Amino acid sequence: MTEAPQPPVAAADAAAAADAGRAVASLTAHVPGQSVMVEALAAQQSAPERGWWARVTGRSPLTEEARPWYLGAVGEIRVARLLARLGPEWTVLHAVPVGAGTSDIDHVLVGPAGVVTVNTKNHGLQKVWVAGKAFLVAGQKQPYIRNSEHEAARAAKLLTAAVGRPVTASAMIVVVDPKQMVVREKPASVVVVSSDGMLRALRNQARRGPVLPAADLEALRAAAIEPRTWHRSPQPAIDTAELQGRFDRLHRTVVQARRRRAAWRFAGLLAVITLACTAYLAITSGLLDAIT
Repeated sequence: MTEAPQPPVAAADAAAAADAGRAVASLTAHVPGQSVMVEALAAQQSAPERGWWARVTGRSPLTEEARPWYLGAVGEIRVARLLARLGPEWTVLHAVPVGAGTSDIDHVLVGPAGVVTVNTKNHGLQKVWVAGKAFLVAGQKQPYIRNSEHEAARAAKLLTAAVGRPVTASAMIVVVDPKQMVVREKPASVVVVSSDGMLRALRNQARRGPVLPAADLEALRAAAIEPRTWHRSPQPAIDTAELQGRFDRLHRTVVQARRRRAAWRFAGLLAVITLACTAYLAITSGLLDAIT
């Protein structure tokens, strides 16, 4: 039986209700690096088409604006793959929108260590130096300690309001594959680790900390996956499969260009060695001829 068409007002109300339903989809549907992938792809739209010579020589396809967003997405994806090894006793959320604007928390964990906010940093094999509240990347001071403290405090406040009892949250900064990382003095309120040491740090934190009752953990999990716990106006869900597909295509292009640059460097080094050997043999041969 064909249904009668809805009046315009009723149709508008139905559409608004559908949008609201999409807006409150569980945060478990978010994918790692979701927010920064969106930014990277938006910034990359201005990239000019590379010519054949640029493709052959492996010139990077990334624009200067897109590069930090791209590195951020790659870092969050790498950390998420490691976090997936924690086990079912942990709830791991990614790209959690917070506040009223576009800010988000890279990863929020709820589990045996309580609530942990994880701030991922990927600076492409740079040297990192940490001492107390000082955090330097390639010699440049960064506000990462302060920002991570703020994220954890914000998470604790929002979850406290959601569950109706005091909630604490700890902060962690994960540096992805640094060239070198020196922690001269551990920050008082933020754990700073490399991606290789993250899981060990989380498990140690869980062993040292108090064990939350199962009912409290379940209440925290239920509150954490609810978008309205974190954001005043949650946005409708996006097509994450389409987003990941577009980013994967960009990532493959970047990796291919990097490999071509490496191949050209190797070919150049091989040419230099060949020329040096040829010159050495020619000189040696000439000396032998002169002697004889």
